[in-house]
Amino acid sequence: MSNDEFRAALARLAAGVVLVTAQEPPLDEHGRGEDVGMTATAFMSVSLDPPLVLVSLRNDSRMDDLLAEQPLWAVSVLAGSQRHIAGRFAMKGRISDRLLFEDIPYVRGEVTNAPLVGGALATLECRTEQRVPAGDHTLVIGRVMTAALPSPDGEPLSYFRGRYRQLD
Repeated sequence: MSNDEFRAALARLAAGVVLVTAQEPPLDEHGRGEDVGMTATAFMSVSLDPPLVLVSLRNDSRMDDLLAEQPLWAVSVLAGSQRHIAGRFAMKGRISDRLLFEDIPYVRGEVTNAPLVGGALATLECRTEQRVPAGDHTLVIGRVMTAALPSPDGEPLSYFRGRYRQLD
């Protein structure tokens, strides 16, 4: 089986779209760390008791490197109307994360201080419990410390056959 065959087969699996965010630790005691964000479709619930979720991060990505050092992170479950946010944080060779967050409404998580996207269907704040190497990715399992439903009645954003889609 080739990588292309594998990728084509799994492109037939619809997935929800989330924005994973965290804040880099400040460089000194007077500063604030930079916000970092990453679009993910490999995200799932793992356990109800305790409340655990999992996100898959490409090895050596900025988010993988950051979450290896920073145990606090957040997830915003994106609504169908937030396709532009998903696309922006999925770009390769992108501009600074500070500029990516510039015109996106968000609040800071009370526990993580990470950005939580305004208008998201749900938001979660997490603390890393475990990191599991898995091929060219790392599975990060996080304990959910807060959960909120900012826009619970919206439609979800999904990813299917290589494109973002809204449910009809």
